[in-house]
Amino acid sequence: MTRFVFNTAATLDGFLADPDHSLTWLFDVEGGTPDAPEHADHFGAFLEGIGVTVLGSSTYEWLLRETGALEDPSAWTAAISGKPAFLFTSRDLPTPEGADLTVVRGAVEEQLAAIRERAGDRDVWVMGGGDLVGQFADADALDEIQVSVAPVTLGAGQPLLPRRLGADRLHLTGVEQRGQFAHLTYRVET
Repeated sequence: MTRFVFNTAATLDGFLADPDHSLTWLFDVEGGTPDAPEHADHFGAFLEGIGVTVLGSSTYEWLLRETGALEDPSAWTAAISGKPAFLFTSRDLPTPEGADLTVVRGAVEEQLAAIRERAGDRDVWVMGGGDLVGQFADADALDEIQVSVAPVTLGAGQPLLPRRLGADRLHLTGVEQRGQFAHLTYRVET
């Protein structure tokens, strides 16, 4: 059965990105990339189970800027870990040539069947941002949250999940130390 999984890194004070939508804070932490030794095996196993990636426009634009994927389309494939992707946006955005990218508008609920079909028997990585993840939670289509908490505070920025999810919906299923990060896994009840 296809699961929708939010797997991300966040600061100790609960932000995904700084006020300028930047993740430079993450790369300043020792081991702050998925290919770092403390994450590589775990992240590789996670990616093996993923059939589709879903992201919002802010995350997408950040990836385009950071990777130069519009100039080098192969950088898109690497940035998205070779997975087909669905981009939720209300704007017209450029796409890398040849990208396996489905641009969708409207409510998450309207796209769930297409996303599940494309994922096949694999999971869906809800890459972010936090508001898009919140929309999946609102639609009762968020099954798991995995967050690697970094030893950084920003004081302001883009929140991890700008929704209220109570303890009746979030059940801790795993805690691991991965270098400087605390990796937490929660099952999300509908």
